[in-house]
Amino acid sequence: MMNAACIFCKIAARQAPAHILYQDDLVTAFRDIHPVAPTHLLIIPNRHIESVNFVTPEDEPTLGRLFRVARHLAEQEGIAASGYRIIVNTNANGGQTVFHLHMHVIGGQRMRYPMG
Repeated sequence: MMNAACIFCKIAARQAPAHILYQDDLVTAFRDIHPVAPTHLLIIPNRHIESVNFVTPEDEPTLGRLFRVARHLAEQEGIAASGYRIIVNTNANGGQTVFHLHMHVIGGQRMRYPMG
């Protein structure tokens, strides 16, 4: 299910430009256009899920795939051994700015806490 107004839905459908690194039937991964670290990737479900608050039991395979792809891409990007951060923001106070569930994979430098 796609939301025609959602930029991430358009990226998953390849109707909007993005530097796509990985795509399968459940998820799409691409580089963030406003990186906060040398490596900053986004991984999204292909199906529109507004936020963590809208996850259903049927989404469990997709959520698992997000983490497996994060691991794969961290290895591919050369940040797995040194470490990386995975972030999922939920709603405005949680820092979510695009209301399509997405996972940030950030690395390539020492991460400070808290971030933001």
